[in-house]
Amino acid sequence: MLLAKVVGSVWAIQKEKGMENIKLLIVQPINLLREPIGTHIVAMDRIGAGVGEFVLITQGSPAQKLASEKNSPIDAAIVGIIDSFDAEEVSK
Repeated sequence: MLLAKVVGSVWAIQKEKGMENIKLLIVQPINLLREPIGTHIVAMDRIGAGVGEFVLITQGSPAQKLASEKNSPIDAAIVGIIDSFDAEEVSK
């Protein structure tokens, strides 16, 4: 799983089978200091996350298993909305 911040939404009227009625959000993976790392990811959201919230995301086959249609083209999914998190300072 990855920590991420929701930074936007994606609207797509036409989607592949298995993606109907799935909300898509743009998330930015972050490190423990809440700094952006890597590139943006489009993730499926079935739990109601919103822009500005910190979330947990999973990728690959675990994300695909969350879709209702078997073999749907899902690569990332939001699996939790983070209420808070803290970590000890990391040395660089």
